[in-house]
Amino acid sequence: MSTVEYIKNFVKDKNIASITPTSRSGVKKVCEKMDLNKKAVIVEYGPATGVFTEYLLERITDDSVIIAIELNENFVKYLNANFNDPRLKVHHGSAVDVDGYIKEHGFSKVDYVISGIPFSLMPNEVRKNIVQKTNEVLKEGGKFLPYQTFFQKDRHLKDHLAEEFQTVNDEYQFRNIPPMRVYEAIK
Repeated sequence: MSTVEYIKNFVKDKNIASITPTSRSGVKKVCEKMDLNKKAVIVEYGPATGVFTEYLLERITDDSVIIAIELNENFVKYLNANFNDPRLKVHHGSAVDVDGYIKEHGFSKVDYVISGIPFSLMPNEVRKNIVQKTNEVLKEGGKFLPYQTFFQKDRHLKDHLAEEFQTVNDEYQFRNIPPMRVYEAIK
């Protein structure tokens, strides 16, 4: 998908947080928090054009799985047309329904959840619900790795993470447009 097409989706869909896909250095910063050398079940909220998806598919083991949940129908079509890998399972839907999607593939728990969905644009109850559901589907020691634009206030996400997870770290990644804040919530 071209940058122009990405921007068209950004303009039409209030659920898209950034005008451009995450940079390669931003993707690497988030993904370095995962152990991709062993089998992993990874859920991706809001994969958009698949910059994280592509990076992960190049690095995960042959027996690993990525369950991608995307709300934007145009992005779902793009992912299905451009990724032909049996390890990738694409769903058109909401992160609120994560438990149903993972059960559909025979899993009750996952190792990692990465997320680019814009928590600052959601109603508070939806934010809280997604964070709770994410905690419920993670294995003990699993990680929730949301990345957000850098101006994110703690009440948008960090406070919710601290209520649900034992450990919550965050750091800034300035080599991205816009710069982003990367969270690591460990169950």
